[in-house]
Amino acid sequence: MTGKLQPLADRVVVKPVPKEEKTKSGIYIPDTAKERPQEGDIIAVGPGRLTEDGKRIAMDLKVGDRVIYAKYAAAKSKLKIRSW
Repeated sequence: MTGKLQPLADRVVVKPVPKEEKTKSGIYIPDTAKERPQEGDIIAVGPGRLTEDGKRIAMDLKVGDRVIYAKYAAAKSKLKIRSW
């Protein structure tokens, strides 16, 4: 990634880890049978959530952590970075 990406509040940006193309027994998995990835590496972390009295609650996660997330919890997006 060539630019800086800073999520807001208590959000994180996760890069999915690709699944294995074949099983331990040597059987190749076709694209139609693959599931969405549920494991990924954190590449950006927001500063944390603000409470009602204005205090910031820091994030427990940091860049480089590997996380497991719910199957349909992620919002998929593509990011194109232009250098001017």
